[in-house]
Amino acid sequence: MKHYLLLSATLTALAALSARAQKAVYIPYTEQQVKVEKQLWDSPAWKTPYQPQLSEDEKVAGLSKFWSEAKYNFAFFDKIPKVSWDSLYLAYIPKVKAAPTTLAYYQLLQEMCAQLHDGHTNVYPPRELMNEVYERPPLRIALIEDKVLITEVGSETLRQQGFVPGQEVLAVDGVPARTYAEARSGWQSASTPQDRTMRTYNTILAGAASKPVEVTLQDAKGRTLRKTVARSGYTDEQTRPVLEFRLLKDNVGYLALNGFDKAEVVQRFAEVYPQISQTSALIIDVRANGGGNSDYGYEVLSYLTDQPFQTSRWITRDYHPPFRPWERAPQWYSEPQESVKPKGSGVYTRPVVLLTSARTFSAAEDFAVAFDIMKRGLIIGEPTGGSTGQPLLFSLPGGGMARICTKRDTYPNGKEFVGVGVQPQVMVHPTMRDIRSGRDTILEAALKQLKLTAKR
Repeated sequence: MKHYLLLSATLTALAALSARAQKAVYIPYTEQQVKVEKQLWDSPAWKTPYQPQLSEDEKVAGLSKFWSEAKYNFAFFDKIPKVSWDSLYLAYIPKVKAAPTTLAYYQLLQEMCAQLHDGHTNVYPPRELMNEVYERPPLRIALIEDKVLITEVGSETLRQQGFVPGQEVLAVDGVPARTYAEARSGWQSASTPQDRTMRTYNTILAGAASKPVEVTLQDAKGRTLRKTVARSGYTDEQTRPVLEFRLLKDNVGYLALNGFDKAEVVQRFAEVYPQISQTSALIIDVRANGGGNSDYGYEVLSYLTDQPFQTSRWITRDYHPPFRPWERAPQWYSEPQESVKPKGSGVYTRPVVLLTSARTFSAAEDFAVAFDIMKRGLIIGEPTGGSTGQPLLFSLPGGGMARICTKRDTYPNGKEFVGVGVQPQVMVHPTMRDIRSGRDTILEAALKQLKLTAKR
């Protein structure tokens, strides 16, 4: 509630600032100044080649680069008042100096980054190290009712090896699963508990591509199985298409938007819209949508209304160097909020519900916020991941990268969803029994709500 009131006051103050800004004089940079500025922020000096062990100077320089970019650009320091960013920087200098390998160095940067508690602020190791860290078998694993469960098996090879949804992961490489996962959670950058939990358990089997992982499982009958599984090499891995559409009972349309990272999703939606327009009601599922381009989602929403609709509002830090010696208060910058125009003719006017989960992230959350603002229907399921914004990407020594979230988004009235998650009006959490029986209780809840709506 405190952050909500703070943002509401901030947004009110911005209205006054915008009037003042109209009197300001903005002098454009000369071409030479633009060139110098680009070199200042994106210098090739940072793009040193990968080495298994970086020099001490490179390690300290990379730490300093990450620290300084966050210090001037990170949008959420007020949400982590107990974190002294400068003290953290000083504490990590001796740590990075002592890092024995480039991999260990980048893991330290990830650990420091995680203290910012933001899902759009991350450190990425060099591509040469990706196979040493992120390879995992195509199994989706989640924490359900305090049990570490396999929820999806994305390879026929793994199915033939006996992996099925609902099996409980008891141990990984001989270590109890919860203990193993929590030991690795310190590297996870996340804005909310649900996002951190999702990331931590979904990557519990991640590691070196060349090294198989041993898992101890327990099935629904209580039998214990121990299996050694390869982390890579699956030629039959199944991936979700960007869009799925099918008809359910009673002419209810089911539309899964699984990503906004490709323009193909807009094209595919336009292709299936004639079928959608003939349905009695529509369920939109963004539970597996990790984001991408928010405009793609707004394009879909423009088919669901005949009125312009608002999206989230954003602000960013407005830093003026002389204001510090003049002891002026820090300021925020924003621009007038724009409405999204409806598609026009052929608007879909029948009931709609939206399904969300902790995997609903970034641009998919922008979609959920706009849907909520439109009052177009109920949101059903679990709170979203709680992280969106505009990351600033930059290079680090040795071929790695990092990004800093520079923008904070809220509902138009200042209500926060970053750090909280977009909240469903109908909360539904899958259970172990649901996973083992193959039931989609969130989808069932949506169908139930649509029936209740039809009876009114």
